[in-house]
Amino acid sequence: MQKEPKAILKQFWGHDDFRGSQKAIIDAVISGKDVLALLPTGGGKSVCYQVPAMAMEGICVVISPLVALIQDQVSQLAKMGVKAIALTGGIPYGELNDLLDNCVYGNYKFLYLSPERLQQSVVQERLQQMNVNLIAVDEAHCISQWGNDFRPAYLECAKVRELVPSAPMIALTATATPKVMDDIVENLELANVQIFKDSFSRSNIVFKVKQTQDKHYQLKKYLNTIPGSSIIYVRSRKMSVTLSDYLNQNNISSGFFHGGLSKTDKNEKLDHWLRDETRVMVATNAFGMGVDKPNVRLVAHYQIPDSLESYFQEAGRAGRDQKPSTAIILTNLDDQERAKQQFLSALPTVSFIKQLYLKLCNYFQISYGECPTEALASKFNAFCKRYHFVPNMALNALRILDQNSIISLSELFNEKITLKFVASRAGIFHYLENNKKSASIIQTILRTYGGITEHETKINLHLLSQKTGETEKRLKKILDQLHQDGIAEFSHETSDLEIHFLVPREDERTINPLAKKIDAQVQVKHDNMGAMLRYLNLSNTCRSVYLLHYFGEKGAENCGTCDICTRQNQQNSDQNLEEKLIELLKLGPHSSRTLEKMSGANETALLKTLQKLLEDDFIFLNHKNEYTLRT
Repeated sequence: MQKEPKAILKQFWGHDDFRGSQKAIIDAVISGKDVLALLPTGGGKSVCYQVPAMAMEGICVVISPLVALIQDQVSQLAKMGVKAIALTGGIPYGELNDLLDNCVYGNYKFLYLSPERLQQSVVQERLQQMNVNLIAVDEAHCISQWGNDFRPAYLECAKVRELVPSAPMIALTATATPKVMDDIVENLELANVQIFKDSFSRSNIVFKVKQTQDKHYQLKKYLNTIPGSSIIYVRSRKMSVTLSDYLNQNNISSGFFHGGLSKTDKNEKLDHWLRDETRVMVATNAFGMGVDKPNVRLVAHYQIPDSLESYFQEAGRAGRDQKPSTAIILTNLDDQERAKQQFLSALPTVSFIKQLYLKLCNYFQISYGECPTEALASKFNAFCKRYHFVPNMALNALRILDQNSIISLSELFNEKITLKFVASRAGIFHYLENNKKSASIIQTILRTYGGITEHETKINLHLLSQKTGETEKRLKKILDQLHQDGIAEFSHETSDLEIHFLVPREDERTINPLAKKIDAQVQVKHDNMGAMLRYLNLSNTCRSVYLLHYFGEKGAENCGTCDICTRQNQQNSDQNLEEKLIELLKLGPHSSRTLEKMSGANETALLKTLQKLLEDDFIFLNHKNEYTLRT
């Protein structure tokens, strides 16, 4: 029996009513229509497929490109008591089979998977056995080569229609230009599609660009002027740490967030910020996706983003509660040259990508024709150093290999900790007797991992920390001491790069079919940076109008609040006051006090305008110190 969408919204989200086009979108989906939904960042895209899926019998299949976003969504649904499964990388076949069984028989409501997973025959076979009520394609702009995050694997999403032909499809995005919209409809084969596009206008956000050589000073000034929670976006992990330290030294509570942090550190830093225990989060673009904090008052970009799509999505994390907020970019000409150098000069050629792919295979000792089944971890800088690669260009090449489904790339901090007790039972017992402070912790380890005296065993520090009440740092010290004392063999390896090879190694034959696509993607990056730089250097066009026009909204009116609008308003105001004063002085000489009363202008604006008229020789001061019009 179908449930009422509004009741579901109230029960699970606690909202009394839908926003914008949400209700119309949900009604169209429930009636079996294909839908393309374009909603701005913070516009509630997930509600548009989650509510109808929960209203109908069966399971919703959600295709999403980001592992972190998938995990966030599944975690949020679990907190609401809704059964959801995520098929991310590194799942053994047996476990994958069990998860798919749960989707068929276990009364689950959502199956999240990447487009690459969708290509697996076992997944395709099991999808046909499921009672699929809806197919949701999230971040649908990834299907277009003109989109900022093009992923060719998304082109395979239309195949799911053949597997479950009776299910309607909804495509969702927050960053689609008209060209991208056309690609989405065509590539997903959306039939008789209903298109819903809420205005991307964020009237509560004041958009600004500040040209400055002293970005530290300006950032501190804005943070002291605009109270409340803030996000500062930077481009490098190192900058996130140093800028956070600078703010803390200046009594502005700050934390940092980047892809190289452990999951525990990320959760801890995010939690402090969400609870307003930390006011400012200095972050790379690894931060923000799936994070819903409504009261962010300021989003500042300390360094230039690579595209307007990225910028608008990140800036849109300000003011989700619809209260006045600010989005500002701090920049200068040197900054813009560095951005072009980083984003454009570091774009790899096809020949460089071939070279990097070959070295990557050699680095992981993959033979010709082989396709490893396990994820392979490494330290990115160590890989670059071995083969003398420029890091920016190497990372861009890896991302292109990822986008084209040659590899699946995760830029995440990973820790592999293994332990094996090598001492005899008597030796371990004797050690416990002589090390009372750590004895209970060692005993917990022995109880938790049964075969640890016979095999090298992977240790979960987070789990042990929960069981023992000790910090992970303290646990590492104890494990290291066990190693030094000859009681156990302890290994601690870290990596910031995890790679799944998705196709067998065939060297140039792997890359050659993608050459034209790669060249097209490089051109898109050039176009994106060009649009970004034009935004930074606007002189007469309202910033909101420029952004909305970029995303296909014609006829938008000036916002009246961005730095360009306020400057023009001030210029117009100054001109109007100048004309009014000249008309008053045509009647005869007047003192400044008299002119202030007659014009209604404030003293500062009046004196500024009188000074300009004096300098331009339109007026002079007579012997009574009155302002007089020259004839």
